[in-house]
Amino acid sequence: MKKLSLIATSAMGLEAIVGKEVKDLGYDCQVENGKVMFEADEMAICRSNLWLRTADRIKIKVGEFQAKTFDELFEKTKALNWGDYLPVNAEFPVIGKSVKSTLHSVPDCQAIVKKAVVEKIKSHYKTEGWLSENGPFYRIEVALLKDIATITIDASGAGLHKRGFRMDQGGAPIKETLAAALVLLTRWNPDRPFVDPFCGSGTIPLEAAMIGQNIAPGFNRDFASEAWDWIGKDKWDIARQEVEDKAKYNQPLDIQASDIDHRMVNIAKENAEEAGLSEFIQFKQMQVKDFTTTKEFGVIVGNPPYGERLGEKREVEQLYREMGQAFSSLDTWSIYMLTSHEGFEELYGKPATKKRKLFNGFIKTDFYQYWSNVRPPRN
Repeated sequence: MKKLSLIATSAMGLEAIVGKEVKDLGYDCQVENGKVMFEADEMAICRSNLWLRTADRIKIKVGEFQAKTFDELFEKTKALNWGDYLPVNAEFPVIGKSVKSTLHSVPDCQAIVKKAVVEKIKSHYKTEGWLSENGPFYRIEVALLKDIATITIDASGAGLHKRGFRMDQGGAPIKETLAAALVLLTRWNPDRPFVDPFCGSGTIPLEAAMIGQNIAPGFNRDFASEAWDWIGKDKWDIARQEVEDKAKYNQPLDIQASDIDHRMVNIAKENAEEAGLSEFIQFKQMQVKDFTTTKEFGVIVGNPPYGERLGEKREVEQLYREMGQAFSSLDTWSIYMLTSHEGFEELYGKPATKKRKLFNGFIKTDFYQYWSNVRPPRN
């Protein structure tokens, strides 16, 4: 087993949640802007891809160094131990980005890194001529920030938000990684009721169901690194067996999801069926103002309309007022809403216990948290 420098990339505002997930997998980590870094072995690549609900990707850091000239970038990239990662027939496109760096031409940086890796591979495998690039896929990234080049290989493939079962997503879906973060931030546990009154295509209730039954978010999909010989099929088999062993398929759940739009409710139902979770979520077409319940100590999580589009603002503000009235008697419930509308608390009729800044895509939002003051009875 070799020691690897791994990076779990993260949306802004979710770094601490990704860090907690990495620690829960048993790895010490360091949290920085947009990423969580940890040292681990090959098994960690399998486990972190399968289990991290809120990370965007898992990357292997091959090297990091200062590069102010193209020669420096070429020589230092070539000096890295590419033979430890790439077979002679690897397919390895190079992507890049550059922020506040002398080497600001990204296409040039990509071309130089590509050339340096080709040279090193030829030297390592003692081969000449063209490399076939018809083997396993390794996407390399060169990221320059203030003249420091970080060279990574993407171990995920498609972004980790792609769980592998969404049939349809409707208009403005929330990313699965953000949805999972919203659920985790509530500290909900599966013996309590869970409600999403703005379910759209069902992303939040589906993430809640997977969390409630401890189902790994990557259970139903493939990863680029599954084809890498130096990790090996055996390790992936062990990691996938762990996923199966740790799932709590018999855990009963009380999850209700509703939306004003019956078409979205139907899409959400289809997505739940595809994920194998339809029996654990009750879907209903309903306006939030009609929500009532006799249950206690539940959690409501929602991503309501924000009123960003022209002509929608007044309608959305009325919706927030109605929501505040509908939820005003739920003394034992905790309520969590994500919106970019800065007047939310006033419209809702109550200041939040806590606010957390998060980004929904490129939209700056706040996660308004209303905690119940009533403690549930101890069992």
